[in-house]
Amino acid sequence: MREIGRLVQQSRTGGKLKKIKDFYVPSNFNFVIEAVKSVAGFDEEKNTYKTPSLALKLGHSLKKIADILECEAQMAESDNEEFLNNLNRTRGLFDKKWDVCVSSRALQTLKEVKWNTPQLLPFTEDVKNMHMHLEKCREECQKNLKNNPHKKTWTKLAIVTLAEVILFNRRREGEVSKMPLGAFTLRDSSDVHSDVALGLTELEQKLCQHFQRIEIRGKRNRKVPILLTPDMLSSMEALVAHRRTCGVPDDNPYFFARAEAESHLRGSDAIRQMAKECGAKHPETLSSTKLRKQVSTLSTVLNLKDNEMDTLANFLGHDIRVHRQYYRLPEGTLELAKVSKVLIALEQGRLSDYKGMSLDEIQIDPSEQVLEAVDSDLSETEVGLDSSFCSSASSSSRKRQRSVESDSDDPQTASSSSKKRQPVETGGDSKRGTSKKRSWSPGEIRAVEKTLNCFIESGKVPGKSECNACIKASPEALRNRSWTAVKFYVKNRITAIQRQSAKRFY
Repeated sequence: MREIGRLVQQSRTGGKLKKIKDFYVPSNFNFVIEAVKSVAGFDEEKNTYKTPSLALKLGHSLKKIADILECEAQMAESDNEEFLNNLNRTRGLFDKKWDVCVSSRALQTLKEVKWNTPQLLPFTEDVKNMHMHLEKCREECQKNLKNNPHKKTWTKLAIVTLAEVILFNRRREGEVSKMPLGAFTLRDSSDVHSDVALGLTELEQKLCQHFQRIEIRGKRNRKVPILLTPDMLSSMEALVAHRRTCGVPDDNPYFFARAEAESHLRGSDAIRQMAKECGAKHPETLSSTKLRKQVSTLSTVLNLKDNEMDTLANFLGHDIRVHRQYYRLPEGTLELAKVSKVLIALEQGRLSDYKGMSLDEIQIDPSEQVLEAVDSDLSETEVGLDSSFCSSASSSSRKRQRSVESDSDDPQTASSSSKKRQPVETGGDSKRGTSKKRSWSPGEIRAVEKTLNCFIESGKVPGKSECNACIKASPEALRNRSWTAVKFYVKNRITAIQRQSAKRFY
């Protein structure tokens, strides 16, 4: 109503729109649009709104008012055909022109504002400090209420308990604030059915005995659960026992009621007050919405199964589609942490090395320098499953000699001996030179496979850090090998295994 009042007040300055019925005269439609834009702070030069949500809300409100006026006109005894005709014509203008004139730019402004704003989640340390502060306050308030029952001590304990329930269950503050008294007094406190308990682990059975569960109304009339710890339970029982003594009316239906009133305490105020009192570094992040997003977002780290994700979404009181769309890792984090792996692999020309892997399985070093392309013979190099294949004697049985690995210090010299080497121009006094290829000795092979065998078996190519760690693990055996040599050896082994597997398949 306040929003419509501001709109009517603004429209009266123009002279055409004096009362609400004037908004539904077709000839005044342009004046209505101008009034809405003025109230919402529309900038003609930037084509943006200062308060885009207000423009959207006014559009919905004007349509609802049209329905109310239509019902009143139809129920009136006097003839209102002219007004009803104008009302229907104005409705047609709203349907056809409102989104073009108002809604589209308001929605675009809302989206653009969110593009580069930081998405802050509660910090674990702040949540921990708030839990400890609530526990301390609860013990103190319970003692004060027991020794001196008064509406102030009752209200203080109610605020602490309200914040504690919201924080622990990550529940919407409005749902807990409006919890009816009967939801607690008529709760089901029976034990878990013995047949059901057979499917639970020993720890899960103990948790069922530790917590109590109540059900309240959630968003869209969903049934949502609340878990209560023994400490919360004792606080809530104390609040029920002292309601009448502390001045809470009997006809107040809410559990977290206000003393000497028929309304309820606000969960957002309780969370905000406790966040400031606990000394959190970022109290603005400790809201019920951000706390809910924290548990949903960080649960992606657990790699939950579909049925487990459904259970979590049901507990939080929203649809699984909403959970996946709004309660996941922020897009910026996903792009920085996961999609960037693909871009680095493309930059380094190593995307084929990660064939068949998921984004989580790809391990890549962003600081690793891009290596120059190796000649085609190297890409066709095969390394047998038997380490003896790497010796020079076994290569004589092949029609075409294939090296085990490129030169240990310069991968660019790994071309076949049958090809002529091209000189590399480094300046006026450039020299032509070739590096002598060395076969891998059994000791070197054992040293590499001892440390990096897991990469060979999994088909992953190690990065620079893993190769250097391998060299440090066997400094004597690999003293003449660089990290690139170790890396190409592992890559060749993986390629050979994959080719032999393909041959067996076909």
